[in-house]
Order: sequence, then C-alpha cells, then structure tokens
Amino acid sequence: MTDTGTSLYILPTPIGNLEDITLRAIRVLKEVDIILAEDTRKTSNLLKHYQIENKLRSFHQHNEHKITEDLISRLKEGEVMALVSDAGTPGISDPGFLLVRACLANDIKVETLPGATAFVPALVNSGLPSDRFIFEGFLPHKKGRNKRLEALKDETRTIIFYESPHRLIKMLQQLIEFMGPDRLASVSRELTKIHEETQNGTLLNLLELFTSRTEIKGEIVIVVAVSICFDRPIPNWGSCNGVFWVFQFGRTDCSARVRKCAGIRKYECPITSTSSLLPSVAGPA
Repeated sequence: MTDTGTSLYILPTPIGNLEDITLRAIRVLKEVDIILAEDTRKTSNLLKHYQIENKLRSFHQHNEHKITEDLISRLKEGEVMALVSDAGTPGISDPGFLLVRACLANDIKVETLPGATAFVPALVNSGLPSDRFIFEGFLPHKKGRNKRLEALKDETRTIIFYESPHRLIKMLQQLIEFMGPDRLASVSRELTKIHEETQNGTLLNLLELFTSRTEIKGEIVIVVAVSICFDRPIPNWGSCNGVFWVFQFGRTDCSARVRKCAGIRKYECPITSTSSLLPSVAGPA
C-alpha cells in the first residue's frame, strides 16, 4: 500500500447499512497486512460484501490485554494493520484504546479514518442542542451507576448514552428518578437500518411509549437535554406536557441564544433576560 508511515489504521465500519463505508476504508482493508477484528464472523461478512480477501485476527475486550504486546512487536517489524469493531469506530465503546495507547508509547504511527458512529446521527436527529454535548457511552451496570447519574443531573451540556435494548426501560426509569419526568430526551434505535426509529419527548413520554411495546430491538442511543426549566411548550414537541428544558448558556448570556436553542421566535416568547428564568430552575416536584 501507499507508504504514509502509518502502521495502524483505526477504521470505522457501517453501524447497519453496509453502504455506509468510505472508498478509502475499502482500499485500506484490501491493502493492509492483517485486519484486527472484534468479531471475525461479522467482519468476514463485510469483506465478502466488498469482495475483499485479507487475513483476520480476533481482537476484542477479552484478549486485548494478552495480545497487545505481540501486536506492537509485529508493528515495529513493519507490518501494517487495520483495527475494526463490530460496527462504528473502534475505541468508542469498543476495543481500541489500549492498542492505540501502546502504539503511541512506542512511537508507532496511528491514523484514524473518519466514518460511521452511532451517537452523531442520534444527536442530530434528537433536535436537542448539539453545539455542546457530553458522550457517556454505556454506564456501569451496577457499581458507580447511581453516582454517575447523580453527577449528570445538573450537567450543562446535552448528554448522550448508549444502552442495550433489554435495559432501555430500566435506564429511562433511572433517568426519571435522577432528572425528573419532564426532562426532554430522544431515543434512537436501529440507526441506518430498515426499521430505524427516533422518538422524541419527555422522559416520561418515552418510558410510556417503550413500556407499551412487547419487544424492543436494536442498539439504543439516548440523548438527554440539560436541566434548565422553561415554563411553556417548545414548538415541534406537541406531545409533551409540563415543564420543558432548554440549553444552559449561563446567567449572563443573552436571551436570544436561549430562544434560538429552543426554536422560539421573540414574539412567541418575549424573554427579556435569562436571569428571569434561572431563579425557578429546579427539578420537577
């Protein structure tokens, strides 16, 4: 392959739709010496779809500590590798961090290609402010979970979580417990697939919706608004009731930015200053 000095390519793969891969990624998969795959069976299907023949080696959370040293030795000897996960970008809630860190410690050049990741389309689809956000990924199942949610309840940026379908209901219940039933949020699932779905509403609305279903499929992205209350309905969220939440810009920022983030024209809600909103900032009773 073209000599760029790169030894390890971090290569995003489709999160559902096999067409969501770059021409460059396809070329790199063909040209590297070996492909490190989180699940060789899934990666084999992708390679077969694009008529790519190359060697595969398993690299996942259960073996990455054991084989990283061997991979570093081979990279130092001149092998060029690509790292892929089951879907999306390696290192984002998937194996990759340890190997990248080891490469950097050994002056091995790493290059990450742009490409698919689930939280970006989910964030944009949510309609919630995207200029400042925090990505939490999967929360711990037990130890530290409540502590993390407690710390996030007053977060001043849009919050993004990953969750499995069988834990979605419990997650929404916990978000309501810590953030209140009227906090605006969005749930996306099956992104880029035939049955792709994004539902927007309050946390309570979303809980009621998904509780009513007999089955929930697909990996989940939950996007949650921040904790400043707003005492009137926000346009395009007609099914929501009660207190609404908008993005925090701080006590000294202009009301125009608050209106803009909520999608509200001045004549619809003539706020003269954000300070008039902030004394009432409290979670729902």
